[in-house]
This record gives sequence, C-alpha cells and structure tokens, in this order.
Amino acid sequence: MRIAMVSEHASPLAALGGADAGGQNVHVAALAAALVRRGHEVSVYTRRDARGLRRRVGTRDGYEVVHVPAGPAEQVPKDDLLPHMTEFSRFLADDWRDTPPDVVHSHFWMSGLATMIAVRRQRIPFVHTYHALGTVKRRHQGARDTSPAERIAVERLVGYEADAVAATCDDEVEELLVMGLKRHKITVVPCGVDTELFSVGGRVRRKTAPHRVVSVGRLVPRKGFDDLIAALPRVPDTELVVAGGPADLRADPEARRLRACASAHGVADRVHLIGQLARTAMPALLRSADVVACVPWYEPFGIVPLEAMACGVPVVATAVGGLKDTVVHGVTGALTPPKDPRSLARVLRGLLADPSRRMACGIAGHDRVNVCYTWAEIAARTELVYQRTRARDSLAVAP
Repeated sequence: MRIAMVSEHASPLAALGGADAGGQNVHVAALAAALVRRGHEVSVYTRRDARGLRRRVGTRDGYEVVHVPAGPAEQVPKDDLLPHMTEFSRFLADDWRDTPPDVVHSHFWMSGLATMIAVRRQRIPFVHTYHALGTVKRRHQGARDTSPAERIAVERLVGYEADAVAATCDDEVEELLVMGLKRHKITVVPCGVDTELFSVGGRVRRKTAPHRVVSVGRLVPRKGFDDLIAALPRVPDTELVVAGGPADLRADPEARRLRACASAHGVADRVHLIGQLARTAMPALLRSADVVACVPWYEPFGIVPLEAMACGVPVVATAVGGLKDTVVHGVTGALTPPKDPRSLARVLRGLLADPSRRMACGIAGHDRVNVCYTWAEIAARTELVYQRTRARDSLAVAP
C-alpha cells in the first residue's frame, strides 16, 4: 500500500522533550518505519517549521518526510496552528491529485481536519488517531486549557467523517462513544515500544543514592512531577531523577517551580532535574531505576511505561487513561490515584523495600511488552485497520 500519514505539528524528525515534541513524534516515526518493514510505501506530511528544510526528506528507516508550507517557517505552538490548516489541506489535495495514496492516516485533531478537507473530492480512505482529546483536556485543565475553542467540535466532526478511528486505549473508546462516535468505526491500536533500543541488557547510569525513582516527560504541571516530589519525604534513602524539558533548564518556569517545590519539602538534595535527554541515552537511565514512576493527572496513552517495562523495570503509575491498559496492577507494577502523594509514597516504599517483588514485576513487564507492544505487532494491527477501511470504501463506491 501507498500510505500517507499526516502529523501537522509532530514531525518524526523533531528532537524530543520540547513543548510540543513527545509521544506523538515517537509514535508516527516508529509506526512509519514498521509499516515500511512490512513492505509498504510511507510518506509523513508535517508542517515546515524552520527555514532551509528540504521539501521531501528520505529517512534511514525508509519512509519519506514531506515538509508542508503552511504558516511561517518557524516554531509555532500547536495551539496556534489552526488558522494554517486550510493552507495545509490545500497542499495535501494538490500533492495527492495525480497519485493518491491508498489510505491516509491522520494524527491529532488538526491533522484530521486538514485530511478530512483534502480527501473529500477523491474519496481516499481515511483513518484517524486522536492521540489526545479536547474533552479530556478541558475537563482536567479548565480555564488553563489553551486549545482553540473550536477543538472539541472539530474532533467530533473528524470522527464522523473518518472511515475508521484507531483509538490508543479502552479509556479513549469510552470517551469517543460519549462524543457520539459509532462503535463499529473504532478499533483499539495502542502505541508501541522499540524493543531493540529499550531492552534489559545494556549500559546503566550510575546512581547516587541507595534507591532511585525515575520519571520522564515534558515539564508541564499535568505530568505530576510535583506529586512525586511531595511524596519523597516519606520515601527515605531515595533520589528522584526527572528527565525532560529543554536542554537548558535555567530559564524554564516549570523547572523553577519544581525546584522551589523540592526546597519547600526539604528534598532539594534528592531531586535531580536533568533536562532533555537524547533518546539513545534513555534506556541507560531507565535501567538505573529501581522504579519508574509515571504519575500524570491524565494521560491519553503514555509511552514511557512501555519503555521502562521493556527494560525490565517495575512501573508505578496513576490509574488514568492508557496507563490503566499498559500497567497491570500487582503484576508489572502498581497503580495509584492521581494527585495523591501519600498513596504514592506508600506504594513506592513497598516496592523499594521488596527487591524480589521488583524483580518479578520487571520480568512480567518485559514479557508483556514483547507479546503485546512491539512495533511489529502494532504495525500489523494498524495494517488490518487499513485493509478493512479500504474494503469498506470499495463496497461503498461499487455500482
């Protein structure tokens, strides 16, 4: 198949850890590469966000990245990109006019909007993955939600118009049904993990305390790093290492807030914010952890728990979103309520005091990833969605 992926703000070539670069970038890049390995031709369309970028760039994984001229050729926060989606969709329609792809897979709501407009005249089969939902973000962030006011309405429209929706977890399916989407359109296709990069064997970063808890993610309040810091006074002999954010944290307001939080709780000497970390250096950090903690207030899916499990490390996570699917309570780690430092501390203390239990959880997590979450498995499941979508589309247009 000729597959077009549309990922308007999340380029597979972007450096991770910035304000708008995270799990979606990883997902798009890894899925594109895995589909190429299955014999498909894949092009990823993403917005040109810097001057001097070539229009079409080949990657060593075999897929092509197409830089779409839509808006200024500079970094623009994703919440400010909606006015440029008409220009984005016009480029897609022009690019697909003579040689349309067999299927288009859009990622995130604005990509869905641009794709929906571009495929209307040509009836190209159209699959959508939300990655995050405006209804959930609005529920948890309220007035702090910076998404455009049109987001929720557009998400609903994209779901109605798409031929199929690939939801990343069961929790998302429930949200989509509440939005009014038809169940027969929705298939759960989770995110995956690179089990060659993230593995049990390999280099281990040196610890500076008897126990280490590692947490990884963009430095934004919803990731719950302050809850981990608040739990740390009740977890003795343990350091907390937080990876994520810009390479230079000195000017980052969230890093300053977290450092102030650590000082207020008397654990500044045990909290280490290390900023942006190269993806190739991440496995060594995860392997150094006794526990990897992922404690957001909400999380559409969350790739870090899978990466930790692939490295054989137990995971403590909040019981939200996709984390309820990936982390099996009492088997691969433990689930705790969000925004509850006291419960979090109790769970961490229990795991850190029991090396045999940590080992068992690590083994179970490693096995679970290799059965359910390799990119080869995810690509095969995605391919089935494409095939079913194309078959339904062929029947719909048959005389």
